[in-house]
Amino acid sequence: MCFLLRRRDSQITMSNLRKLVLLSLFSAIAAIGGIIKIPAPIGSIALDSAPALLVASLFTGGYGAIVAFVGHLASALYSGFPLGPFHLMVAVEIAVLTWIFGMIFHRDKRVTAAILFFIGNSFVAGMPFIALFSFEFYIGIVIPLAIATGINLTIAHFTFPPLKKLLNRSSEL
Repeated sequence: MCFLLRRRDSQITMSNLRKLVLLSLFSAIAAIGGIIKIPAPIGSIALDSAPALLVASLFTGGYGAIVAFVGHLASALYSGFPLGPFHLMVAVEIAVLTWIFGMIFHRDKRVTAAILFFIGNSFVAGMPFIALFSFEFYIGIVIPLAIATGINLTIAHFTFPPLKKLLNRSSEL
């Protein structure tokens, strides 16, 4: 996250410091969301992507991707990394999906962004596990993933307007 603070003149601007603080805050909230689990065959399915979706909506998809990556690794850590090193692959998948969500969201195609994120996170992101484990494993995680993704999207949907208003008001100060 230190890359946000680098400038040619080596000064930290208030805008960059504010972004770093908010990115850290949302990463911490994503880590807390990782504690709230959805019952599933693996224990890392949780409410950790709502903060990432909010960051992707409020700022950029890239910042949201960072929060998504951190959030998933925290969620996996809390459950003991049941998929081992494959959690890095999942974290990258979620980060890419969040980045795409942010790009589409900022083109004023909010519903499309949410639908694509839902399909990608619920159905597409788990497909590598068909080859790595089994089709039965994939079927076992699809429903919990869909439930968690729906809840995360709903949380982000209802918290976006008041947070945007709050951030706009605080930037005027």
